[in-house]
Amino acid sequence: MRYFFINKPYGCLSQFSAVEGKKTLADYFKVPRDVYPVGRLDHDSEGLLLLTNDKTLNHRLLDPGFAHEREYWVQVDGAITGEAIAQLQSGVIINIDGKAHHTLPCRAMVFETAPPVPDRDPPIRFRKEIPSPWIRMILTEGKNRQVRRMTAKAGFPTLRLIRYRIEQLELGKMQPGEIIELSENTICKKLFYDAH
Repeated sequence: MRYFFINKPYGCLSQFSAVEGKKTLADYFKVPRDVYPVGRLDHDSEGLLLLTNDKTLNHRLLDPGFAHEREYWVQVDGAITGEAIAQLQSGVIINIDGKAHHTLPCRAMVFETAPPVPDRDPPIRFRKEIPSPWIRMILTEGKNRQVRRMTAKAGFPTLRLIRYRIEQLELGKMQPGEIIELSENTICKKLFYDAH
C-alpha cells in the first residue's frame, strides 16, 4: 500500500484524469497508476489531500460514521462578527443537492493575525476598504462545498479556503504542489490512533 499527502494548488481538479482546459493532479504529482485521492477538494480550494491505493483507508476517511476532524483556514469577505462565529459553531442550515441540511456543531475562531500561508496564484481580489480576515474552522463532516456554504450563510463569503489538517496530519510548511510519501504506520498513527 502507498500513502501520499499533498498540498493541492488552487485551480487544480482533485483527479488524475484529464479535463480539457483544466489542470489536474497529474500536472503536479507523479504517483503509481493505482493511487487515487481520498475525497476531494474543490477546484478553487487548496491544501491537504491524501492519495492512496488503500481502499480500507478510503472507506474509513469518507464514511460519515467515522467522523474525523478536518481543519480549514478560511479567508472571508468582511470583518466577521462574534455573532457570525457563534452561528457557525452552533450549525447553520445549508442547501445540499436541493435539500436543507443543518450542519453539525463545529469549532470556529478568528485568527488574531493572518496565518502563515503561501501566496496564491492568482491572488484574491484586494479591496482596501473591506477587511478580509482569516478564521479557523474545525469540522467533523464534509458535505459538498460545506465551508463555503456555511460562511456565506453567516454573511461572510469565503475568499480563500485551505484545508490545513485531517486529524493529526498537518500541512505544516508544505508549499502548493509539494508531495510527501508516508508509511502505513505513520498514516494510521496520525489519522486514527493519536486522534482519540
